[in-house]
Amino acid sequence: MKLPPAQLGKHLQGVLAPVYIVCGDEHLLCQEACDSIRGAARQQGYDERQVFNAEAGFDWGQLIEAGASLSLFAQKRLLELRIPNGKPGDKGAAALLEYLARPAEDTLLLISLPKLDGNTQKSKWAKALIDGKQTQFIQVWPVDAQQLPQWIRQRLSQSGLSASQEALELIAARVEGNLLAAAQEIEKLKLLADQGQITVDTVQAAVADSARYDVFGLIDAALHGQAQHSLHMLHGLRGEGVEAPVILWALSREIRLLANLAHQYAQGTPLERAFSQARPPVWDKRRPLLSKALQRHSSARWNQLLQEAQQIDEQIKGQAPGDPWIGLADLSLKLAGQRLFRKEH
Repeated sequence: MKLPPAQLGKHLQGVLAPVYIVCGDEHLLCQEACDSIRGAARQQGYDERQVFNAEAGFDWGQLIEAGASLSLFAQKRLLELRIPNGKPGDKGAAALLEYLARPAEDTLLLISLPKLDGNTQKSKWAKALIDGKQTQFIQVWPVDAQQLPQWIRQRLSQSGLSASQEALELIAARVEGNLLAAAQEIEKLKLLADQGQITVDTVQAAVADSARYDVFGLIDAALHGQAQHSLHMLHGLRGEGVEAPVILWALSREIRLLANLAHQYAQGTPLERAFSQARPPVWDKRRPLLSKALQRHSSARWNQLLQEAQQIDEQIKGQAPGDPWIGLADLSLKLAGQRLFRKEH
């Protein structure tokens, strides 16, 4: 059955269900929901944990075997099943239905899924997850721009802080919808808050404090074509503990904008009109910078860079081989018009 995310905390204080499903594309909120379930499971004696990543070639028999076998180390077990693409296939669907028909005793199954499209939700296996009597289905929805200040307010309140409306709107404008970036801004504000109060001055002080190595500074350096400075900024951000998903979000957002602008321009739309039609519209002061960057690649090449960003996202999630920090360096340089690796002739 469906369990609203807002009710998850209260629910976890009682008897746990045999199966939990966390579904959605908002990485931070999904991760926190899963962490809450794991924490509640540990408190209730689920001391053994086994993780399955249902990627290409996954043996779904492992799930059934795990459910049928007895624990060697603990009386209760937590099984985690991660389905990155949200499509278990015929074998996976059959295995899920088989498990749900007879959930293992003294076992909690936690399933992680991306957002399921309408057709997938109509499938038999998805309906069993969503509407099952022994399941709790937590659908995590993104926080839209209008809801973001209130989300930030609630987040600050959980830390014993309060903020003026102007400060909330300034934080929201700065992170532009990235909740992970917002959470990191809030952590910085905790150190700067005066008697638990966050003002516009507090937010601006936090911005100034992090100005040396700033994600937005990295983007501007790359757009200016300052390749070496971009690498220096990236190294500094990593050294200061900025998470790779935050940097990837900023790079991807800029490349996606450039890809859309390049496509419209290739279709005959004047660049100034494309800037105005962008959502949100491109500020006047940024238009010369983006115009310069657009000259570096074709429309097809910008789309290819978006695919490379997707590959880095998979590396961050452990779904693809490779070092995401090397990928971020290469992507930053390509945004600046250079390459990390050059072919030898």
